[in-house]
Amino acid sequence: MPPTVPSAGLTARRPAFVMPPPLRKAVLTLHVAISVGWLGLDLGLLSLGTTALTTGDPELLRASYLAMDVFGDTLIVPVSLGALLTGVLLCLGTPWGLVRYHWVLIKLVTTLAATTASILALRSHIGTAAAAVSKVPPAELLSLDLGGVDRVLVIAPSVALALYLLNVVLSVFKPFGRTPYGRRRPAGPRRAAATPPAP
Repeated sequence: MPPTVPSAGLTARRPAFVMPPPLRKAVLTLHVAISVGWLGLDLGLLSLGTTALTTGDPELLRASYLAMDVFGDTLIVPVSLGALLTGVLLCLGTPWGLVRYHWVLIKLVTTLAATTASILALRSHIGTAAAAVSKVPPAELLSLDLGGVDRVLVIAPSVALALYLLNVVLSVFKPFGRTPYGRRRPAGPRRAAATPPAP
């Protein structure tokens, strides 16, 4: 989820809870750091998956999948959940809300999808590949049939990176305006937001 800081001149109904500036900045800093880490993690997994799929060196193939297994076991769950939860908290603590604007809602859906796929599917495929290459002698590694898992471990990080790029574009351009729910919200007390800090 992106930092959900109001744009200059945005007027919106104040949410039930508005983060005080020090808390908002702390959560925003944590969210950006975790999100960048998630992007780096997927770039690393894509590099390792591509190497394993294309190399002619059996030991490099084995090392690539074992390295993916280390990253998958230790980082995928905390990084993906951290990005999701800090993003949701930022949405709830600012006038953007979770479902008032199409761009925020799309980002929520894509982040939920990426988190679910990473935890439930990607980790499982990485574990399958790592277990398979651990049991096979080097002479048989290049002929090892992983049943398509090797290709999945290139496709999945590529799709994840495309989703992250989509989220960046949505954060910058904020397209599509309010959702039907956002248009139905009563006007309530309105205020002009101050110019936000750079995300």
